[in-house]
Amino acid sequence: MAMLMEGIAAPAGANNMEPEIVIFLKATEDKFGGLIIDSPSLPRDTSVFLHSLQHSLVKWKAQGKRGVWLKLPLDQSELVHLAIQEGFKYHHAESTYVMLVTWLADDVPSTIPANASHQVGVGAFVLNSKGEVLAVQEKSGVFQGGSIWKMPTGSVNQGEDIFAGAIREVKEETGIDTEFVQVVGFRQAHKVAFEKSDIFFLCVLRPLTSGITVQDTELTAAKWMPLAEFREQDYLKQRKMLKKMLDVCIATTEEPAYQGFKMEDMQAGTGRRPQNFFYNA
Repeated sequence: MAMLMEGIAAPAGANNMEPEIVIFLKATEDKFGGLIIDSPSLPRDTSVFLHSLQHSLVKWKAQGKRGVWLKLPLDQSELVHLAIQEGFKYHHAESTYVMLVTWLADDVPSTIPANASHQVGVGAFVLNSKGEVLAVQEKSGVFQGGSIWKMPTGSVNQGEDIFAGAIREVKEETGIDTEFVQVVGFRQAHKVAFEKSDIFFLCVLRPLTSGITVQDTELTAAKWMPLAEFREQDYLKQRKMLKKMLDVCIATTEEPAYQGFKMEDMQAGTGRRPQNFFYNA
């Protein structure tokens, strides 16, 4: 990607023979006809920033640029309201920055993608050689309190693979080491956390250890529970989705066994590693 040069514009003022010096903001061209403003080079002085931003936007629009991205870290948060004043809108935020964006093209509708639309969760069905399922009781959430036993579940971290997230969650919650076997299904729901959609992947894992260490910050208890006892819990009879999920998991242990999606590490030619393809083998 090419870095647009930091330049100067020198239009003479109406009553001033001295040219006005304008420092344009540095920016990098993206792959979609837009620009990414170089955050580290932004002026620290708010008046200089505003002056440069205004002139830069005029220049970029004349050049036919479309989307302009502006990433402002915490120590430059005083620039946020100035950028909004010039037409920028919030796109997303992380713990250390806020990302703003504006669309300069008047003749073309904005094609800027929305912020991340989904969160990803995992559930783990772990059955040992004794026919016992790894079950936990949660301190918070929908199933907190009472006597409800459920599978270990959790959220996948940014940059974490689905199978790795399932293995990690089981290890963190119960201390049990496992290996991934297959994804047996997934559930999609909408307007969950912060109005985002949610995809929940149900994984079958094979236990490698048996000794349980309860994560007491999230759980009240964890144990190996006879599968028949786990299956007969009242809440499963009342929740068709969860009952169906368990039935599918159990079907992987029966003959003929239900076959889910195995995982294969593959390279798609994009240079990104790893890339995992889940399919019914």
